[in-house]
Amino acid sequence: VGGNPILPVWRGEIQCSGLGMKVEVYDENGNPVRGTKGELVCTQPFPVMPIGFWNDPDGTRYHAAYFEKYPDVWCHGDYVELTQHGGIIIYGRSDTTINRHGIRMGTSEIYRVVEELPEVLDSLVVDLEYLGHASYMPLFIVLRDNAVLDESLSIRITGAIRSMLSARHVPNEIFVVPEIPRTFSGKKMELPVKNLLLGMPLGSVANRDAMANPGSFDYFVELAAKRQRAAGETAA
Repeated sequence: VGGNPILPVWRGEIQCSGLGMKVEVYDENGNPVRGTKGELVCTQPFPVMPIGFWNDPDGTRYHAAYFEKYPDVWCHGDYVELTQHGGIIIYGRSDTTINRHGIRMGTSEIYRVVEELPEVLDSLVVDLEYLGHASYMPLFIVLRDNAVLDESLSIRITGAIRSMLSARHVPNEIFVVPEIPRTFSGKKMELPVKNLLLGMPLGSVANRDAMANPGSFDYFVELAAKRQRAAGETAA
């Protein structure tokens, strides 16, 4: 499996961990759990474990990436569940897991439900709760040709999320966008979109040269500017 303890796939299940890898799942307090969702970790060094990053002479970036959450334990950044028979269910990246009103859910679970609707081609969701701000969770969707986001489709989207997942993860608003920003490897750029909408400058959240579809970010840049203008008018 290359340099990864477990490959982060979309809600897939892996039958067992890789050879020579002491894989466990930790809760938020660093306790090993089974049969419930948590962080994917490796508690012992493994054969293909990288020893550092380029241009990181003191190992600061390397340590922050993998060992900051649980001291001396490799935390891979995936939200998973270790089953009773030793399999591993992958729910998505833990840094994009939404903890809304006390209920954690991987964004891939929302995508699975939303993108099963025939009108929806692609989607992206972020939660803008941050430093005491109230939770605000917009859902961005790409529609198939000739589909429109009318009241009927909005009701079906929110109804599917409510009935199949959680009423607390129904989005506050739904937006139609031309494209979902993706990296060259095809990953949805959830964290850059979230940080941009929280007010961080574009240059610090995304590098367009590293995107598969850099033009897709224009919509979110404009939306972020509208949010900042609205916040300024409210404050005034």
